[in-house]
Amino acid sequence: MRPLMVAVGGVLLLATAVRGLATFDLQGTARVGERPEPNAVVWLEASTAPAREARRVVLDQRNLAFSPHVLAIRVGTTVQFPNRDRVFHNVFSFRDGKRFDLGMYPVGTVKNVTFGQPGLSRIFCNIHPNMAAYVMAVDSGYFAVSDSSGRFLIEAVPSGTYVYHAWRPGGTTLSGSATVEGDKFLEIRWQ
Repeated sequence: MRPLMVAVGGVLLLATAVRGLATFDLQGTARVGERPEPNAVVWLEASTAPAREARRVVLDQRNLAFSPHVLAIRVGTTVQFPNRDRVFHNVFSFRDGKRFDLGMYPVGTVKNVTFGQPGLSRIFCNIHPNMAAYVMAVDSGYFAVSDSSGRFLIEAVPSGTYVYHAWRPGGTTLSGSATVEGDKFLEIRWQ
């Protein structure tokens, strides 16, 4: 794979050739009205996405909170749930998505859950009702979570037109069409 520098409309883009196809980084923003929306998950329908190297995925428990608040993963990923607090936790999800209950476990213990189906899992602690997080498992290798300014980046997407989906905590899932080529920018907006 060899990087290519492409100038489009005065913008310098980094593209790479994969199996003869140019790939681009899809940038965008997620907003509710005019306000930036952090923690929005955006993914593209692309079942032929190449396998990415396995990485350690962690939903941490520290200071009586989950971190990150929203985690996006590819279907089949195993998520580690380490307890780094000074108290016991009991992590569970019972409502939708992956259903599990890890039972009570002390500081220094790590439990693992594999998310084998697409969907949203709402994660809670049975001991600390203020603790909540979300795990969105998507059947795609092309996804991202927006940062505190609502920006997201989906890397190395082959050029083409895709159906996108976007979800945010407390909101509905939006869908639409996104063309990935050159300096295309995707704006997601909930009203």
